[in-house]
Amino acid sequence: ATFQRQEGMCSVSEKKAHEEKLQAQLDEWDAEIEKLKAKADKAEASAKLKYYEDIEDLREQQQQAQAKLQELRRAGEDAWKDLKAGIDSAWDSLGSAIRTASSRFK
Repeated sequence: ATFQRQEGMCSVSEKKAHEEKLQAQLDEWDAEIEKLKAKADKAEASAKLKYYEDIEDLREQQQQAQAKLQELRRAGEDAWKDLKAGIDSAWDSLGSAIRTASSRFK
Protein backbone atom coordinates (compact mmCIF):
# COMPACT_ATOMS: atom_id res chain seq x y z
CA ALA A 1 0.00 0.00 0.00
CA THR A 2 2.84 2.38 0.80
CA PHE A 3 4.41 1.80 -2.61
CA GLN A 4 1.14 2.59 -4.39
CA ARG A 5 0.77 5.81 -2.47
CA GLN A 6 4.30 6.85 -3.41
CA GLU A 7 3.59 5.94 -7.01
CA GLY A 8 0.43 8.06 -6.93
CA MET A 9 2.39 10.98 -5.52
CA CYS A 10 4.92 10.60 -8.29
CA SER A 11 2.08 10.59 -10.78
CA VAL A 12 0.67 13.80 -9.33
CA SER A 13 4.03 15.58 -9.52
CA GLU A 14 4.57 14.18 -13.02
CA LYS A 15 1.15 15.54 -14.02
CA LYS A 16 1.94 18.93 -12.50
CA ALA A 17 5.33 19.03 -14.22
CA HIS A 18 3.68 18.20 -17.54
CA GLU A 19 1.07 20.94 -17.01
CA GLU A 20 3.79 23.48 -16.25
CA LYS A 21 5.78 22.43 -19.31
CA LEU A 22 2.72 22.76 -21.54
CA GLN A 23 1.81 26.16 -20.08
CA ALA A 24 5.37 27.42 -20.60
CA GLN A 25 5.24 26.24 -24.22
CA LEU A 26 1.86 27.96 -24.72
CA ASP A 27 3.28 31.20 -23.31
CA GLU A 28 6.27 30.93 -25.64
CA TRP A 29 4.01 30.35 -28.63
CA ASP A 30 1.82 33.27 -27.62
CA ALA A 31 4.89 35.52 -27.80
CA GLU A 32 5.82 34.00 -31.17
CA ILE A 33 2.31 34.65 -32.54
CA GLU A 34 2.56 38.26 -31.33
CA LYS A 35 5.86 38.61 -33.24
CA LEU A 36 4.16 37.23 -36.35
CA LYS A 37 1.33 39.73 -35.90
CA ALA A 38 3.85 42.58 -35.68
CA LYS A 39 5.43 41.38 -38.94
CA ALA A 40 1.98 41.12 -40.54
CA ASP A 41 1.17 44.68 -39.46
CA LYS A 42 4.24 45.88 -41.40
CA ALA A 43 3.66 43.69 -44.47
CA GLU A 44 2.58 44.94 -47.85
CA ALA A 45 -1.17 45.10 -48.32
CA SER A 46 -1.17 42.13 -50.70
CA ALA A 47 0.46 39.85 -48.11
CA LYS A 48 -1.23 41.30 -45.04
CA LEU A 49 -4.58 39.53 -45.50
CA LYS A 50 -2.93 36.10 -45.85
CA TYR A 51 -0.78 36.75 -42.79
CA TYR A 52 -3.81 37.74 -40.73
CA GLU A 53 -5.63 34.58 -41.84
CA ASP A 54 -2.62 32.51 -40.77
CA ILE A 55 -2.54 34.27 -37.41
CA GLU A 56 -6.26 33.69 -36.92
CA ASP A 57 -5.73 29.97 -37.58
CA LEU A 58 -2.84 29.90 -35.09
CA ARG A 59 -4.95 31.65 -32.45
CA GLU A 60 -7.73 29.11 -32.99
CA GLN A 61 -5.28 26.21 -32.52
CA GLN A 62 -3.84 27.99 -29.50
CA GLN A 63 -7.31 28.23 -27.93
CA GLN A 64 -7.87 24.53 -28.56
CA ALA A 65 -4.53 23.73 -26.93
CA GLN A 66 -5.43 25.93 -23.95
CA ALA A 67 -8.75 24.05 -23.62
CA LYS A 68 -6.87 20.74 -23.66
CA LEU A 69 -4.59 22.03 -20.92
CA GLN A 70 -7.62 23.00 -18.82
CA GLU A 71 -9.03 19.51 -19.38
CA LEU A 72 -5.72 18.04 -18.21
CA ARG A 73 -5.76 20.23 -15.10
CA ARG A 74 -9.25 19.00 -14.21
CA ALA A 75 -8.36 15.35 -14.81
CA GLY A 76 -7.64 13.07 -11.91
CA GLU A 77 -4.22 11.58 -11.49
CA ASP A 78 -5.30 8.34 -13.17
CA ALA A 79 -7.15 9.92 -16.09
CA TRP A 80 -4.51 12.44 -17.12
CA LYS A 81 -2.28 9.83 -18.75
CA ASP A 82 -5.19 8.88 -21.01
CA LEU A 83 -5.45 12.53 -22.09
CA LYS A 84 -1.70 12.94 -22.56
CA ALA A 85 -1.50 11.52 -26.08
CA GLY A 86 -4.27 13.77 -27.40
CA ILE A 87 -2.76 16.79 -25.70
CA ASP A 88 0.72 16.04 -27.00
CA SER A 89 -0.74 15.69 -30.49
CA ALA A 90 -2.45 19.10 -30.22
CA TRP A 91 0.85 20.61 -29.04
CA ASP A 92 2.76 19.05 -31.95
CA SER A 93 0.19 20.42 -34.41
CA LEU A 94 0.33 23.93 -32.98
CA GLY A 95 4.13 23.92 -32.82
CA SER A 96 4.34 22.77 -36.42
CA ALA A 97 1.82 25.40 -37.56
CA ILE A 98 3.76 28.17 -35.81
CA ARG A 99 7.06 27.02 -37.35
CA THR A 100 5.45 26.93 -40.80
CA ALA A 101 3.93 30.39 -40.38
CA SER A 102 7.22 31.77 -39.06
CA SER A 103 9.05 30.53 -42.15
CA ARG A 104 6.45 32.15 -44.45
CA PHE A 105 6.54 35.47 -42.63
CA LYS A 106 10.22 36.16 -43.34
